[in-house]
Amino acid sequence: MGSTTNNTDQATADWQQRVSYITDMMREMSRQTDPQEMVLVYGQRIRDILPVDRIVAISRRGLPAPKYRVTRSSTWGLDRNPWEQQDELPVFEGGLMGELLYGDEPRIIDDLQVAEGDPGADFLNSMCSVMAIPVFDQGVALNMVLIMRTRPHAFERERFAEQVWTSNLFGRATQTLVLSGQLKQAYETVDQEMKLIGELQRSLLPTALPDIPTMNLAVHYQPAARSGGDYYDFFPLADGCWGVMIADVSGHGSPAAVLMAVTHALAHTNHTCEACPSQMLEHVNHHLTQRYTKDTGRFVTAFFGVYDPATRRLTYACAGHNPPRLKRCQDGSLFPVNQVVGLPLGIVADEKYDQATLELQPGDQIVFYTDGVTEAFNPHRQMFGTDRLDATLENCTIDASGLIDTVLEALNGFTDGHPPHDDQTILVAKIT
Repeated sequence: MGSTTNNTDQATADWQQRVSYITDMMREMSRQTDPQEMVLVYGQRIRDILPVDRIVAISRRGLPAPKYRVTRSSTWGLDRNPWEQQDELPVFEGGLMGELLYGDEPRIIDDLQVAEGDPGADFLNSMCSVMAIPVFDQGVALNMVLIMRTRPHAFERERFAEQVWTSNLFGRATQTLVLSGQLKQAYETVDQEMKLIGELQRSLLPTALPDIPTMNLAVHYQPAARSGGDYYDFFPLADGCWGVMIADVSGHGSPAAVLMAVTHALAHTNHTCEACPSQMLEHVNHHLTQRYTKDTGRFVTAFFGVYDPATRRLTYACAGHNPPRLKRCQDGSLFPVNQVVGLPLGIVADEKYDQATLELQPGDQIVFYTDGVTEAFNPHRQMFGTDRLDATLENCTIDASGLIDTVLEALNGFTDGHPPHDDQTILVAKIT
């Protein structure tokens, strides 16, 4: 009776010690961020609980059959990193290791015999027992771990299934860590490229606002991502007139930024009639449709106006863009600048655009904007809208910069400071 109790107590102690060891190992594994370090730590842990004389890892990942690569070997003085030093790893074809790997099944060899001329002989010589554990990926043993002992019949069949199970779980965890690192590196590369695209895009925007007589200007520009598709610009014209353009490319990110750059180039190569808003839009539209937006589903909304400081007249044309909001401080009226409108640019190549002329007065406040402003959402999924935008124009005593601050304060308060889901451009002009 006493002997049975002692055996039970010893079994319980062994079980508890094993669980404690495995738990510590799992904690240590979970802290690893480098797959190479995780493999080294895991290998040391396995050697602590499983008698091993030699470990060799082989892989056929990325190689045509029947070739394979030795990725790790405990016979090497210093573990090489198979992910960073792949070209330095030996590649073989055939032999016992190739047979085991391409056999695609777990195997135990109790009395190892290495054939003369076997290409992997250096990794197998002097070993008598081999436990071959395939590590599956997409149902195929792309990798295999060979655990070896110098004595024959060294491995217990009862624990073989557990070894196959745990090795494959570890293999999946390692591959996940590798993919995570590759994804992180790819993201950093893309992020750097997006940052560069954003810098190039912003370089196309005016570096400073022009000094236009009888017009006080202020602007706010914020892309939703590193780069965006919003565009605003100014064009000095004959007789002291100025062209004012605001545009919005459909979509977001780098594709929109590229089309924005194309739109910028087309606008600056218009030599038909620079002071004719309708011809400016027709020029850009024709070339966009013919060369850049055909069959892509992309388009550009745009508003182009020509302002004459001497007469305070604004002659304009619109290609599907949000009409500017005008607050007439002399009588308190507020209305959209929308006497003419046409299709967005890049849809129909021969679209014709009408133009209209607006007589502006001292004190008039105009807000040119993209839909990222009025379609900004608050946490309750309500849109900012034109009514809230109009409310920001009520104060007629402040300049254009003050108006921009008022608009942004109202917008940020409405969205509770959440970053925009679409590019936002606000251009405010106050007639002086």
